[in-house]
Amino acid sequence: MSEPPEKRPPSLCLVVPCKDEAPVLEETTRQLEAVIERLVARGLVAEATILYVDDGSTDETWALVERLAARSPYVEGLKLSRNFGHQNALYAGLMHTRADVAVSLDADLQDDVTVVETMLEAHREGYEVVYGARRCRRVDSLGKSLPARIYYKLLHLMGAEVVDDHADFRLLGRRALDALAEFREVHLFLRGLVPLLGFKSKIVYYERQARFAGETKYGPRKMISLALDGITSFTSAPLKLIAWVGLFASITAIGLAIWALSIKLFGRTVPGWTSIVVPLYFLGGLQILATGVLGIYVSKLYGEVKGRPRYIVEAEARPRVKPSPNGDNRPAS
Repeated sequence: MSEPPEKRPPSLCLVVPCKDEAPVLEETTRQLEAVIERLVARGLVAEATILYVDDGSTDETWALVERLAARSPYVEGLKLSRNFGHQNALYAGLMHTRADVAVSLDADLQDDVTVVETMLEAHREGYEVVYGARRCRRVDSLGKSLPARIYYKLLHLMGAEVVDDHADFRLLGRRALDALAEFREVHLFLRGLVPLLGFKSKIVYYERQARFAGETKYGPRKMISLALDGITSFTSAPLKLIAWVGLFASITAIGLAIWALSIKLFGRTVPGWTSIVVPLYFLGGLQILATGVLGIYVSKLYGEVKGRPRYIVEAEARPRVKPSPNGDNRPAS
């Protein structure tokens, strides 16, 4: 008799977005292959693949992915036509795989690849979503860790559902992947979208490591852009805040007018300075701030209305060998 479907080990896809990651891909593949072989030996998965998504790299990343696919039974590649951004590249990989379970992680080996085993055990217990969260931020500088903590607090205050100290290291079951495909946002912020799925979830904590090689692709500009996407995609609180700040500014302006009048009647000051300069700077700054916030929301609406594709696939690479139970790989049919 065949084994009941719910008892069969699932198929696994490790989705790894890449942008100029040639210096690290050899080591990443070696470590992920070791993880896959251990998972198969333990019966946690029936089969597994490593899907590298090349997000418009300018170095030898894609050529290396093709070479890895030619010699490894586990490596597949997806080449995007240009740089669409990390979130879109990750989404492309998640939508491309037909595996029962997908685990997304970065190529730089900062995510602990051995935690994938713990994630799969949690999935077997019935958790459809498993988040990998950093136990601490000791590898991050104070200039990066402090703003990150403030950012998470700010998101919680505004009502957004996010997991603290979680980037994009997570497990998604097939039901979660299919549900994620129903979201049509052009401006993707997967850290906020996944909690909205509502499936039973669990957090697995791990120690984040330093990069194995290469340089981070998330500079200050990209970090700020991602933070703004997170805020504006899941809460309208900044728009409501403008109204409250406007009310406060009106009350303050009335107070300044009374103060300026009292100084004029009972004190000595340069004629017109108080009543002009103070409100001018205060209200001018407020108007610029309000216009900027409104502009961010309008630009996001503009992008959503156009409905352009999140990504375009240029090429694919598939393994030319198949894993053998004996350990010797054979050409793929």
